[in-house]
Amino acid sequence: MTHKNVTDKYRRYLLLEKGLSKNTIDAYIRDLKKLLAFVESEQLSLKTIKTSDLEEFLSGLYDSNLSPRSMSRVISSLKSFFRYITLDQYREDNPTDLLESPKTGLKLPVVLSIEEIDSILSVIDLSTPEGTRNYAIIETLYSCGLRVSELTGLRFSDLYFDEGFIRVVGKGDKQRLVPISDVAIQKINDWLDYRSQITIKKGNEDIVFVSPRRGRALSRITVFHFIKQYTEAAGIKKEVSPHVFRHSFATHLLERGANIRVIQEMLGHEKITTTEIYTHIDRTFLRQEIIEHHPRNRK
Repeated sequence: MTHKNVTDKYRRYLLLEKGLSKNTIDAYIRDLKKLLAFVESEQLSLKTIKTSDLEEFLSGLYDSNLSPRSMSRVISSLKSFFRYITLDQYREDNPTDLLESPKTGLKLPVVLSIEEIDSILSVIDLSTPEGTRNYAIIETLYSCGLRVSELTGLRFSDLYFDEGFIRVVGKGDKQRLVPISDVAIQKINDWLDYRSQITIKKGNEDIVFVSPRRGRALSRITVFHFIKQYTEAAGIKKEVSPHVFRHSFATHLLERGANIRVIQEMLGHEKITTTEIYTHIDRTFLRQEIIEHHPRNRK
Protein backbone atom coordinates (compact mmCIF):
# COMPACT_ATOMS: atom_id res chain seq x y z
CA MET A 1 0.00 0.00 0.00
CA THR A 2 1.50 3.34 -1.06
CA HIS A 3 1.58 6.32 1.27
CA LYS A 4 -0.90 8.13 -0.96
CA ASN A 5 -3.30 5.18 -0.87
CA VAL A 6 -3.14 4.85 2.90
CA THR A 7 -3.64 8.60 3.32
CA ASP A 8 -6.69 8.64 1.03
CA LYS A 9 -8.25 5.59 2.70
CA TYR A 10 -7.62 7.00 6.17
CA ARG A 11 -9.20 10.33 5.20
CA ARG A 12 -12.34 8.50 4.01
CA TYR A 13 -12.40 6.49 7.25
CA LEU A 14 -12.25 9.67 9.37
CA LEU A 15 -15.00 11.31 7.33
CA LEU A 16 -17.43 8.42 6.75
CA GLU A 17 -16.93 6.16 9.75
CA LYS A 18 -15.77 8.55 12.46
CA GLY A 19 -17.77 11.56 11.25
CA LEU A 20 -15.06 14.05 12.22
CA SER A 21 -15.13 17.71 11.20
CA LYS A 22 -13.09 18.93 8.23
CA ASN A 23 -10.70 20.86 10.49
CA THR A 24 -10.04 17.82 12.67
CA ILE A 25 -9.52 15.59 9.64
CA ASP A 26 -7.13 18.13 8.09
CA ALA A 27 -5.12 18.25 11.35
CA TYR A 28 -4.94 14.43 11.54
CA ILE A 29 -3.83 14.19 7.91
CA ARG A 30 -1.13 16.85 8.45
CA ASP A 31 0.21 14.84 11.36
CA LEU A 32 0.08 11.63 9.30
CA LYS A 33 2.08 13.27 6.50
CA LYS A 34 4.77 14.26 9.03
CA LEU A 35 4.94 10.63 10.15
CA LEU A 36 5.09 9.34 6.57
CA ALA A 37 7.94 11.76 5.77
CA PHE A 38 9.81 10.44 8.83
CA VAL A 39 9.12 6.82 7.82
CA GLU A 40 10.50 7.50 4.35
CA SER A 41 13.58 9.41 5.52
CA GLU A 42 14.49 6.67 8.03
CA GLN A 43 13.71 3.84 5.58
CA LEU A 44 11.08 2.35 7.89
CA SER A 45 7.73 0.69 7.17
CA LEU A 46 4.28 1.31 8.63
CA LYS A 47 3.96 -2.46 8.92
CA THR A 48 6.99 -2.89 11.16
CA ILE A 49 7.55 0.51 12.80
CA LYS A 50 8.07 0.14 16.57
CA THR A 51 7.17 2.22 19.61
CA SER A 52 10.81 3.32 19.96
CA ASP A 53 10.72 4.60 16.36
CA LEU A 54 7.60 6.63 17.14
CA GLU A 55 9.30 8.01 20.27
CA GLU A 56 12.16 9.18 18.08
CA PHE A 57 9.68 10.78 15.67
CA LEU A 58 8.04 12.60 18.58
CA SER A 59 11.46 13.60 19.92
CA GLY A 60 12.12 15.35 16.61
CA LEU A 61 8.84 17.26 16.94
CA TYR A 62 9.73 18.21 20.52
CA ASP A 63 13.04 19.48 19.16
CA SER A 64 11.11 21.81 16.83
CA ASN A 65 9.55 23.48 19.90
CA LEU A 66 6.09 22.00 19.45
CA SER A 67 3.94 22.89 22.46
CA PRO A 68 2.74 20.14 24.85
CA ARG A 69 -0.82 20.76 23.63
CA SER A 70 0.23 20.24 19.99
CA MET A 71 2.28 17.19 20.98
CA SER A 72 -0.82 15.72 22.64
CA ARG A 73 -2.77 16.22 19.42
CA VAL A 74 -0.05 14.52 17.36
CA ILE A 75 -0.07 11.54 19.72
CA SER A 76 -3.86 11.37 19.43
CA SER A 77 -3.44 11.43 15.65
CA LEU A 78 -0.93 8.58 15.79
CA LYS A 79 -3.17 6.50 18.06
CA SER A 80 -6.13 7.07 15.75
CA PHE A 81 -4.15 6.16 12.63
CA PHE A 82 -2.61 2.98 14.02
CA ARG A 83 -5.97 1.93 15.45
CA TYR A 84 -7.32 2.31 11.91
CA ILE A 85 -4.60 0.22 10.22
CA THR A 86 -4.95 -2.54 12.82
CA LEU A 87 -8.72 -2.58 12.26
CA ASP A 88 -7.97 -2.68 8.54
CA GLN A 89 -5.73 -5.69 9.28
CA TYR A 90 -2.71 -3.97 7.72
CA ARG A 91 -0.80 -4.91 10.88
CA GLU A 92 -1.64 -6.98 13.96
CA ASP A 93 -0.14 -4.96 16.81
CA ASN A 94 -0.52 -1.28 17.71
CA PRO A 95 2.84 0.44 18.44
CA THR A 96 1.07 3.45 19.99
CA ASP A 97 -0.33 1.49 22.96
CA LEU A 98 2.62 2.52 25.14
CA LEU A 99 2.82 6.15 24.01
CA GLU A 100 1.87 8.69 26.69
CA SER A 101 0.60 12.18 26.06
CA PRO A 102 2.60 14.99 27.70
CA LYS A 103 1.06 17.04 30.45
CA THR A 104 0.02 20.44 29.18
CA GLY A 105 1.76 22.24 32.03
CA LEU A 106 5.46 23.05 32.16
CA LYS A 107 7.48 19.86 31.67
CA LEU A 108 11.14 20.07 32.52
CA PRO A 109 13.35 18.01 30.21
CA VAL A 110 15.33 15.01 31.47
CA VAL A 111 18.88 15.97 32.44
CA LEU A 112 21.84 13.71 33.21
CA SER A 113 24.44 14.47 35.86
CA ILE A 114 28.11 14.46 34.87
CA GLU A 115 28.48 11.19 36.79
CA GLU A 116 25.64 9.60 34.82
CA ILE A 117 27.18 10.69 31.51
CA ASP A 118 30.51 9.19 32.60
CA SER A 119 28.68 5.96 33.54
CA ILE A 120 27.13 5.72 30.07
CA LEU A 121 30.50 6.30 28.41
CA SER A 122 32.19 3.73 30.66
CA VAL A 123 30.13 0.80 29.27
CA ILE A 124 31.17 1.44 25.64
CA ASP A 125 33.56 -1.11 24.12
CA LEU A 126 36.34 1.01 22.63
CA SER A 127 38.01 -1.99 20.98
CA THR A 128 35.48 -1.90 18.10
CA PRO A 129 34.91 0.66 15.33
CA GLU A 130 31.25 1.07 16.39
CA GLY A 131 32.20 1.61 20.03
CA THR A 132 34.85 4.19 19.16
CA ARG A 133 32.40 5.99 16.89
CA ASN A 134 29.59 5.89 19.44
CA TYR A 135 31.81 7.27 22.20
CA ALA A 136 32.78 10.15 19.90
CA ILE A 137 29.11 10.76 19.04
CA ILE A 138 27.97 10.96 22.68
CA GLU A 139 30.94 13.13 23.62
CA THR A 140 30.15 15.48 20.73
CA LEU A 141 26.42 15.62 21.52
CA TYR A 142 27.23 16.62 25.08
CA SER A 143 30.27 18.81 24.34
CA CYS A 144 28.49 20.88 21.68
CA GLY A 145 24.78 20.61 22.58
CA LEU A 146 23.84 19.33 19.12
CA ARG A 147 20.50 18.07 17.87
CA VAL A 148 20.84 14.49 16.65
CA SER A 149 20.07 15.58 13.06
CA GLU A 150 22.93 18.11 13.29
CA LEU A 151 25.23 15.37 14.53
CA THR A 152 24.37 12.85 11.81
CA GLY A 153 24.80 15.57 9.17
CA LEU A 154 28.22 16.71 10.43
CA ARG A 155 30.77 16.94 7.61
CA PHE A 156 34.56 17.14 7.43
CA SER A 157 34.14 20.60 5.93
CA ASP A 158 32.42 21.62 9.21
CA LEU A 159 35.40 20.72 11.41
CA TYR A 160 37.75 23.53 12.46
CA PHE A 161 39.74 21.63 15.06
CA ASP A 162 42.77 23.94 14.96
CA GLU A 163 40.50 26.80 16.02
CA GLY A 164 38.48 24.61 18.43
CA PHE A 165 35.12 25.03 16.65
CA ILE A 166 32.69 23.10 14.51
CA ARG A 167 30.18 24.57 12.08
CA VAL A 168 26.65 23.33 12.70
CA VAL A 169 23.90 23.44 10.09
CA GLY A 170 20.63 23.71 12.04
CA LYS A 171 16.99 24.20 11.21
CA GLY A 172 16.25 26.13 8.04
CA ASP A 173 19.90 25.54 7.01
CA LYS A 174 20.97 28.23 9.50
CA GLN A 175 24.64 27.92 10.38
CA ARG A 176 26.36 28.57 13.69
CA LEU A 177 29.86 28.06 15.07
CA VAL A 178 30.04 26.04 18.28
CA PRO A 179 33.14 25.50 20.45
CA ILE A 180 34.18 21.85 20.77
CA SER A 181 36.12 20.41 23.70
CA ASP A 182 39.59 18.91 23.38
CA VAL A 183 38.17 15.60 24.65
CA ALA A 184 35.55 15.51 21.87
CA ILE A 185 38.19 16.38 19.28
CA GLN A 186 40.40 13.52 20.49
CA LYS A 187 37.50 11.04 20.43
CA ILE A 188 36.52 12.09 16.90
CA ASN A 189 40.13 11.65 15.78
CA ASP A 190 40.19 8.17 17.36
CA TRP A 191 37.11 7.32 15.29
CA LEU A 192 38.64 8.77 12.12
CA ASP A 193 41.51 6.27 12.40
CA TYR A 194 38.90 3.52 11.95
CA ARG A 195 36.89 5.48 9.39
CA SER A 196 39.89 5.77 7.06
CA GLN A 197 39.76 1.99 6.57
CA ILE A 198 36.06 1.87 5.64
CA THR A 199 34.73 1.72 2.08
CA ILE A 200 32.47 4.77 1.89
CA LYS A 201 29.37 4.80 -0.31
CA LYS A 202 29.21 7.47 -2.98
CA GLY A 203 27.72 10.71 -1.68
CA ASN A 204 28.85 10.01 1.90
CA GLU A 205 32.52 10.87 1.49
CA ASP A 206 32.26 14.11 3.51
CA ILE A 207 30.11 12.67 6.34
CA VAL A 208 32.03 12.29 9.62
CA PHE A 209 29.96 9.57 11.33
CA VAL A 210 29.15 6.61 9.08
CA SER A 211 28.26 2.95 9.49
CA PRO A 212 31.41 0.76 9.34
CA ARG A 213 29.41 -1.94 7.56
CA ARG A 214 27.31 0.14 5.20
CA GLY A 215 29.69 3.03 4.62
CA ARG A 216 26.95 5.65 4.74
CA ALA A 217 25.53 8.29 7.08
CA LEU A 218 23.77 7.14 10.23
CA SER A 219 20.05 7.49 10.77
CA ARG A 220 18.73 9.20 13.89
CA ILE A 221 17.13 5.89 14.86
CA THR A 222 20.55 4.21 15.02
CA VAL A 223 21.84 6.85 17.44
CA PHE A 224 18.64 6.62 19.49
CA HIS A 225 18.97 2.82 19.79
CA PHE A 226 22.60 2.59 20.88
CA ILE A 227 22.16 5.37 23.44
CA LYS A 228 19.22 3.47 24.91
CA GLN A 229 21.31 0.28 25.08
CA TYR A 230 24.23 2.00 26.81
CA THR A 231 21.90 3.75 29.26
CA GLU A 232 20.35 0.43 30.29
CA ALA A 233 23.80 -1.20 30.55
CA ALA A 234 24.91 1.64 32.85
CA GLY A 235 21.92 0.97 35.12
CA ILE A 236 20.39 4.42 34.60
CA LYS A 237 16.60 4.42 34.93
CA LYS A 238 15.93 7.75 33.18
CA GLU A 239 14.45 7.88 29.67
CA VAL A 240 17.58 8.92 27.79
CA SER A 241 17.49 9.97 24.13
CA PRO A 242 20.13 11.83 22.08
CA HIS A 243 18.30 15.06 22.96
CA VAL A 244 18.97 14.53 26.69
CA PHE A 245 22.68 15.26 26.10
CA ARG A 246 21.68 18.61 24.56
CA HIS A 247 19.54 19.37 27.63
CA SER A 248 22.41 18.35 29.90
CA PHE A 249 24.87 20.56 27.98
CA ALA A 250 22.67 23.63 28.45
CA THR A 251 21.81 22.89 32.08
CA HIS A 252 25.41 22.30 33.14
CA LEU A 253 26.52 25.53 31.45
CA LEU A 254 23.81 27.49 33.23
CA GLU A 255 24.58 25.88 36.59
CA ARG A 256 28.17 27.02 36.23
CA GLY A 257 27.31 30.62 35.45
CA ALA A 258 27.17 30.82 31.64
CA ASN A 259 25.09 33.68 30.24
CA ILE A 260 21.72 32.52 28.92
CA ARG A 261 22.26 34.50 25.69
CA VAL A 262 25.46 32.55 25.07
CA ILE A 263 23.58 29.29 25.64
CA GLN A 264 20.86 30.47 23.24
CA GLU A 265 23.54 31.06 20.59
CA MET A 266 25.18 27.68 21.17
CA LEU A 267 21.86 25.83 20.92
CA GLY A 268 20.75 27.75 17.83
CA HIS A 269 17.46 28.87 19.39
CA GLU A 270 15.77 31.69 17.52
CA LYS A 271 13.88 32.88 20.60
CA ILE A 272 15.26 33.38 24.09
CA THR A 273 11.97 32.02 25.46
CA THR A 274 12.94 28.57 24.14
CA THR A 275 16.21 28.68 26.07
CA GLU A 276 14.55 29.94 29.23
CA ILE A 277 13.27 26.43 30.03
CA TYR A 278 16.77 25.86 31.46
CA THR A 279 16.38 28.67 33.98
CA HIS A 280 13.61 26.59 35.56
CA ILE A 281 16.01 23.66 35.84
CA ASP A 282 18.64 26.00 37.26
CA ARG A 283 16.25 27.26 39.93
CA THR A 284 15.47 23.66 40.89
CA PHE A 285 19.21 22.96 41.15
CA LEU A 286 19.79 26.10 43.23
CA ARG A 287 16.99 25.20 45.61
CA GLN A 288 18.43 21.72 46.09
CA GLU A 289 21.85 23.24 46.79
CA ILE A 290 20.39 25.61 49.39
CA ILE A 291 18.33 22.85 51.06
CA GLU A 292 21.41 20.64 51.27
CA HIS A 293 23.99 23.21 52.34
CA HIS A 294 22.27 26.06 54.19
CA PRO A 295 23.05 25.79 57.94
CA ARG A 296 19.36 26.30 58.88
CA ASN A 297 18.45 23.17 56.88
CA ARG A 298 21.02 20.87 58.44
CA LYS A 299 19.77 18.43 61.04
